[in-house]
Amino acid sequence: MDEIKPGRAPLAYENAGFLNSPDGRILRILSEYSEPLARFRREQIQDTVVFFGSARFHSRVTADDNLKALDNGVNSDEPSRQRAMAATVMAKYYEDARRLAFLLSEWSINIPARRHRFVVTTGGGPGIMEAANRGAREAGAKTIGLNIHLPFEQMPNSYITPSLNFEFHYFFMRKFWFAYLAKALVIFPGGFGTLDELFEILTLAQTEKLAKKILVVIYGREYWDKLINFNVMIERGTISAEDLHLVKIVDSPEEGFEFLRKGLTEHHLGPLPKRTREAAVPEIAKTNP
Repeated sequence: MDEIKPGRAPLAYENAGFLNSPDGRILRILSEYSEPLARFRREQIQDTVVFFGSARFHSRVTADDNLKALDNGVNSDEPSRQRAMAATVMAKYYEDARRLAFLLSEWSINIPARRHRFVVTTGGGPGIMEAANRGAREAGAKTIGLNIHLPFEQMPNSYITPSLNFEFHYFFMRKFWFAYLAKALVIFPGGFGTLDELFEILTLAQTEKLAKKILVVIYGREYWDKLINFNVMIERGTISAEDLHLVKIVDSPEEGFEFLRKGLTEHHLGPLPKRTREAAVPEIAKTNP
């Protein structure tokens, strides 16, 4: 009988069957840490400002066009028209997120530093995410999208800097990258996911689990006052009055920008001369231990 000689076995790190198996999960998790870290270093990203909010909001132009189409008889049933009318109202938040991201990015790209500071970052999808990426890009800045792979595909919006367009499998690794580089969080009106991100960061700040000062801006008092009654939480003793100092509620892009500019300068730049400030910008890994 002829001797059967075995062929070469695949290298473990090239074995797709193993990498995609339960036993390969730890490597997949590590990849969602190491690969983004390598890209952030290559792109010279020092830190970020993260925008959260509804994926369902449209720009004012799109919302108005949709309503006009219904008024002209295209799918003009009353529930559709009511949703379209509501979309024209909520388009304000899209435009405000776009404006705030523009103001922040226009300021940040002129900070004298070797690396990019306070880069606008979103979940990479439509709605408020698109608006913030769009505003940053219109200011001429880099902008980051941290997308998530879902059964119902959320495609990345077209305003993300291509080299900073990420897609994650694990929600917790995506959340890690939202928090790891963030020096500020901007929370626009949104749903379950927005609430999840808001309260997770507030919990980390309240319990002093963050090794840095993180600014939290809640945008749109009219929406949030109807949704969350912080005073009831104080009255019932579930939070203390001092905990409200963790957040700042604003109602205009200009108000939000001034709060962020002042806070980011005070806590993360400081009144340093230009040369000193450039020398003071450390590596990512040293900035956020």
